[in-house]
Amino acid sequence: MPHAIYPHTLTMARPGSPSLGFITIPRGQSVSDCPKSAIIISPKTERIICTREEDFRRWTWSEVKEAIRINRIDLFQRTPTDLIRYVEFVHYLKKTFGSVLHFIQHERLHWPSVQPSGQAPFENPTDYKILYNDWPYGIDLDIVHLVVWTKFELEDDVTTNDLSQESRALIDAFVQKTFCGKNGVSRDSLIWFKNWKSLKSVHALEHFHVMLYKPDQEFLRRITGGDVAISEKLKS
Repeated sequence: MPHAIYPHTLTMARPGSPSLGFITIPRGQSVSDCPKSAIIISPKTERIICTREEDFRRWTWSEVKEAIRINRIDLFQRTPTDLIRYVEFVHYLKKTFGSVLHFIQHERLHWPSVQPSGQAPFENPTDYKILYNDWPYGIDLDIVHLVVWTKFELEDDVTTNDLSQESRALIDAFVQKTFCGKNGVSRDSLIWFKNWKSLKSVHALEHFHVMLYKPDQEFLRRITGGDVAISEKLKS
């Protein structure tokens, strides 16, 4: 069975970047069989990028909260256009920086080292940083998607492969203090989650996700240090 090659190509908003073909790998075939210039995608990604933009429906705040409540974060997906841009950008990062990890640590977080201070989690501001999710999901545009990156590990429960109760309590206390404080949102307008290991796009840097509904823009500038998501930068 031949590789499925799709005409969904997009020239990334960078000088000299070529359009790249997307390829899915049928069972029984190897990535090594594909052209080096190709972007390898999963069946889920294929399905999404083959969806017309006008047929894509963004999730509401209620739907987002319910997916997180029942721990079905695997259902989140980007819009077809954003997913194409995301896949191509990750391809570009790997070719240019060697890995997504290197880019995140040195170009986004500006951390020469990821060695934590040794203080208790969230006590030392140099041990964590709040940035925009560079490629947010296809959700209501009033929902702001942030990522909290940490130098310290947030331990999982080995029996469930989910966060331990201790880690969950630490994160919950931190997000309420940080995002529900002065000019922040109400508790009902805040939700957070940590990706399962199988869903993480960056495995070696600890992080969790925070979503805020209709937050104050000045508040966002303050807590992110004026950060701008990569997806927004590439639009300009």
